[in-house]
Amino acid sequence: MSLPVLSPSAGLGLKPEHFRSALDARASGLWFEVHAENFMAAGGPRLAWLEAIRAQHPLSIHGIGLSLGGSDPVDKSHLSRLKVLVDRYQPALVSEHMAWSVLDGTYFPDLLPPLLNKTSLARFTGHIDQVQEALGRQILLENPSHYMPFRTDIPETEFLTEIAAQTGCGLLLDVNNVHVSANNLGFDAMDYLRAFPVEQVGEIHLAGFKADEALGDDLLIDTHNTPVSEPVWSLYQQTLTLTGRVPTLIERDSDIPAFDTLLDERDRAQSMLDALRPKAALNA
Repeated sequence: MSLPVLSPSAGLGLKPEHFRSALDARASGLWFEVHAENFMAAGGPRLAWLEAIRAQHPLSIHGIGLSLGGSDPVDKSHLSRLKVLVDRYQPALVSEHMAWSVLDGTYFPDLLPPLLNKTSLARFTGHIDQVQEALGRQILLENPSHYMPFRTDIPETEFLTEIAAQTGCGLLLDVNNVHVSANNLGFDAMDYLRAFPVEQVGEIHLAGFKADEALGDDLLIDTHNTPVSEPVWSLYQQTLTLTGRVPTLIERDSDIPAFDTLLDERDRAQSMLDALRPKAALNA
């Protein structure tokens, strides 16, 4: 199957209030990402808008409901609806989370980090193989945010490396998640990034966070309802020296500002990508 290729440019998460602005936008290299579950319908105005925007801009589809790290089997009905969406819009990228959200048929309203052990690794690889076979294409897996430490048998970066090696999936590197987790668990963000399998990274996410109301900066929450912070911009700049130029998304999921405000953040990411030599030159 011949799939669209996304240039190493910056994009925006697409929200309904911005459909018209997104359709009219003509920024060079601009692309949009949508949450798959918001468009799993047989028809209606959202799908019509997405069809129109897809005709003007490249598209990425980001899933949040497959529970790839859960002990429950992958929901075949959910996967079937995702396949219909992917087949219809032919996005350049499809991604999901290194997380679980279903247990014994009960769905939890969060993306919960898995235990990092051989049992969990086998679950992920089996579920990712199933999803990639059903979709007929590679997916990307996103690193999670962490809010408390728990026992791990396998370091997270090794865990992700092994998943990618066993399944052929790519990785989505969320730089905000790295910053939040490093702050909350007390590790060095750059040490994590230097150990990350950057050669597998097909997309980067940037987003905002908030400090916990009770604990303040001791506990940062990955809220996606604020602008990208200066520490995350700085970490992104350092990340690019490791990854080279990679498609980068500005995420904003609540407290949505005007489209032009988000476009300014997108342009900042684009300028940082433009200032970087191609990856081949970095590795020369």
